[in-house]
Amino acid sequence: MEDKQWYMEYKIHKNRPGLLGDIASLLGMLEVNIMTINGVEDRTRGMLLQTDDSEKIELLGKMLKKVDNITVNALRPPKLVDILAVRHGRYIERDSDDRKTFRFTRDELGLLVDFLGELFKREGNQVVGLRGMPRVGKTESIIAGSVCSNKRWAFVSSTLLRQTVRSQLSEEEMNPNNIFIIDGIVSTIRSNEKHFTLLQEIMAMPATKVIEHPDIFIKESHYDYGVFDCIIELRNTPDEEITYETFTSNYNDL
Repeated sequence: MEDKQWYMEYKIHKNRPGLLGDIASLLGMLEVNIMTINGVEDRTRGMLLQTDDSEKIELLGKMLKKVDNITVNALRPPKLVDILAVRHGRYIERDSDDRKTFRFTRDELGLLVDFLGELFKREGNQVVGLRGMPRVGKTESIIAGSVCSNKRWAFVSSTLLRQTVRSQLSEEEMNPNNIFIIDGIVSTIRSNEKHFTLLQEIMAMPATKVIEHPDIFIKESHYDYGVFDCIIELRNTPDEEITYETFTSNYNDL
């Protein structure tokens, strides 16, 4: 049978000496390999496990229910957020009402870049929205995530390169394996017919598109929020309000 990974997370009620050793010994006797281990949030530990026998994981869960010092919170095939939680020692904040919205602050750029890098490794069509005020690091994070995923990026529209509005891309740039970067304000408020035709072609491609300012993009185009697979919010501070009134007028004046 093929080896599969599992994510196990448990809350520690009493961190007695030898607790981790006992759990590691149990995993060893079941011949379940520990691939990665780290503390996740307060008194919580996460592990990435590997085994070719899912029945061993089921047995492990039943046995750990009898351990009084811990409570198993998760024992499942790993999600992306699980892998990053073990890697970075904390969970990515998610919107309680809209579970496809993920929140980061500027001091978490390393975690954001890692998150984007893992997203960009996925094949096929996906659309990622990126909210944030000017100069918070949106475009830089997208480029760094592209580098992490070993993929090239192509600017369809951008403010990073002096109000770039492309009307065509080269054959090399139109590769579906590339990451297409779109500024939602520039592509709608500053767009022309040729640019919008190119935008529609790219949106229909089986490729990864990252749209900065997704709310303006939705407001000023025929697309809706259903087109997005996930939306990322990047703030300078956790309580910063993302508002467009202060800077969309600059685009209208050009």
